[in-house]
Amino acid sequence: MSFFSNFQSDKCPGTISGNPLNGMCEKVCIQAQKIFDACIKQIQIENYSLTLTDPVPSNPTYPLTFISARSTSSTGNITALNIERLPDKPNCARVQATISIPVEVLYTDANGVEGVAQSTISVSEDVLLYVPAPSIMPYKATSEVSAVCAEGRFVEGGTFSVNACITVILKIAIDVEILVPSYGYCAIPPAQDYSQEVCAGFFELPLYPQAKSCTNK
Repeated sequence: MSFFSNFQSDKCPGTISGNPLNGMCEKVCIQAQKIFDACIKQIQIENYSLTLTDPVPSNPTYPLTFISARSTSSTGNITALNIERLPDKPNCARVQATISIPVEVLYTDANGVEGVAQSTISVSEDVLLYVPAPSIMPYKATSEVSAVCAEGRFVEGGTFSVNACITVILKIAIDVEILVPSYGYCAIPPAQDYSQEVCAGFFELPLYPQAKSCTNK
């Protein structure tokens, strides 16, 4: 079983029924990442040049035929970060950054051999975000990303020109120790082994079909 599979306990995650204060027994200091602000941007870019690196197998025979490309990590690499506080808006700042998304490209070469290579998609951000006041514990900018390229064509020099669907979530965060109310330690249910019940649907059938008189409509 699991938290959400036939496990009854007031010490497991789930919806709260009754008074939410019942069972609350302590205040706990936990280490967490506090998100002060975040924003999401979803864009479509066309004719973006993907330069291939580290092809496998090495030395493919050109020209290449594009199959697909998608991001290999949900974490983007932030460079050229510039945070400019706005004097007329307390704790609000202009955040500029370049976010690089690692992608894996699938293709076939001129001999019909399938291959894979690495590349990067870079996008620029210029947004307004809440940035906390200076403190001993520094804030940081983080990003979560996704990229999918369904269309592409080969260009000379080991490069594809692609159309890509990009999602970038930019966050301002600080690693903190935060005090939260707690119900105590979580109860972990025993594991329930998976078994494929082939006959389950068959055994639910009645032994004989239900009889109906010819007058029933």
